[in-house]
Amino acid sequence: MWKKAILRPAAVLLLFAVPLLIKSNYLLSILIVIGLYTIIVQGLGILMGYAGQVSFGHAAFFGLGGYTVAILTTRFHWPTVLALPAAALLPGVIAAIIGRPTLKLRELYLALATLGFGILVHIAFTEGKELTGGPSGITGIPYLSIGGLTFDSDIKFFYLVWITLFLILAGINNLVRSRVGRALRAISESEHAAENAGIDTAKLKLQAFIFSALLAGLAGGLYAFYVTFISPSPFGFHASVQFVLMAVIGGLGTFWGPLLGAAVVVTLGEFLRWAVPLVIPGAGGEYQIIFFGLILVLLMIFRPEGLGALGKCLKLSPEKMPGTGIPSKDI
Repeated sequence: MWKKAILRPAAVLLLFAVPLLIKSNYLLSILIVIGLYTIIVQGLGILMGYAGQVSFGHAAFFGLGGYTVAILTTRFHWPTVLALPAAALLPGVIAAIIGRPTLKLRELYLALATLGFGILVHIAFTEGKELTGGPSGITGIPYLSIGGLTFDSDIKFFYLVWITLFLILAGINNLVRSRVGRALRAISESEHAAENAGIDTAKLKLQAFIFSALLAGLAGGLYAFYVTFISPSPFGFHASVQFVLMAVIGGLGTFWGPLLGAAVVVTLGEFLRWAVPLVIPGAGGEYQIIFFGLILVLLMIFRPEGLGALGKCLKLSPEKMPGTGIPSKDI
């Protein structure tokens, strides 16, 4: 207990000190991107680590959030403070519509279905020129303004993103310790046994899918306000692979895993962007996918539990009924 009493205030102090210690806008922008990606991967971690479902379509929800902000603020002149919740709501509604038939699929078929959804949405971003601007995207997105405070600098946006992330972490902390969290863990261990214990597995998986889409849309809306420009390129298959890679590297079902995974993958991506052209002259971003794939394979072989298992991360450890893996109470 004393460790938590010391570490939590220390983490808050470090958060507020980081922009003062870092003089480089480039490094600060990387930390902002890590924070945004962690928000997405937190939702994906709930979906994969607790509900036991895989998704290769979360770049689409990320993009939907970004384009919602861009279209509402530039074409319909919505206040930015209203466009941001709309950016989270639209992906959640779409996830609710496609989730029920999609989540009936299993394993590889589910992965292919979410991958197909992501590809279709990316095509819509590229081809819907009248609404989305096509490959050129949408420019002129205003800065986010809340109560007279305009987030028009990297320092302000750093605080906004990381405070939002910490609030989400606090909510997820309560979620995974609740009855719903125990039920989700039961599904990930044995869906058949969970159903026999009276858990509505289809409903919980759908709720986890919607929750993860809401977080991805929120991150997309914040991203649009940060860069003030949106185009289809950040929301393709490469991004979906990266999000899954972040979740796996960090460790599924761990509390700090998404943050660790996002930090490692973003940092590694920046390094590869510099190193790959030195090794392979003229190489493009497609080579990064090959390296990320190799990393994922090696991680699955040598450390399938992820980096989050290296420390004392928050995981559910309820008492279980013998022979079932189902929590014996509070479901």
